[in-house]
Amino acid sequence: MDDKASNMRIKIQKDGPYIVTGSVPLAEMLIIPKGEGYEFKEGRKLPQSSSYSLCRCGTSESAPFCDGSHVGCDFKGEETASRESYIERAGVYSGPGMRLLDDRRCAFARFCHREGGTAWELTMASDDEHNRREAIIAANECPAGRLTAADRSGRLIEPDLEPGIVIVQDPERDCSCGIYVKGYIQIEGADGHLYERRSRVMLCRCGKSRNKPFCDATHVGADFYDGYMEML
Repeated sequence: MDDKASNMRIKIQKDGPYIVTGSVPLAEMLIIPKGEGYEFKEGRKLPQSSSYSLCRCGTSESAPFCDGSHVGCDFKGEETASRESYIERAGVYSGPGMRLLDDRRCAFARFCHREGGTAWELTMASDDEHNRREAIIAANECPAGRLTAADRSGRLIEPDLEPGIVIVQDPERDCSCGIYVKGYIQIEGADGHLYERRSRVMLCRCGKSRNKPFCDATHVGADFYDGYMEML
């Protein structure tokens, strides 16, 4: 766990925004197709601050920041996600050269797709060293943290990510995505519950996830759009 994240925190407000403290770097990234896979491309420069509030209801006109719209839209932000640890939730796919853990919390970011196949297909063909390396990349680039690579002994292979928050946009799907939290930043629930610190998670910001506070890809079907293209 990165010591840099020790003073960083995301506090969920009851039926309100995410309050971010500890001078957490804030960026915007766009999901861009690259061959048979995807990559991040830098988006707008967002203002930096020691503390800020990020919209959780999906109706702010100052997205990604909160403008108080959650009050007027009567936002219901009940946290419904399981509070079991990732290891307790995840299923395990065992390939000949590695394992792949999958807790199925999908944000539809699609980084699990590589030139040679999906993370699951590559894991099952991981007797080939190239496929093994590609499967690890596919798992490590999953911003939702759904996928985690492990060696045959079960040791997790996690990327070393700098703590930060990324507002994700998806031009290919013509929608805005969730909030990518990286680098083991502590997330605190509205009731004070401390969620497991993880290298990668994706928080909902469309307001419609059935797995709050985490993204469940509902933003795609809901055509969630925060107006980012007009601001580029």
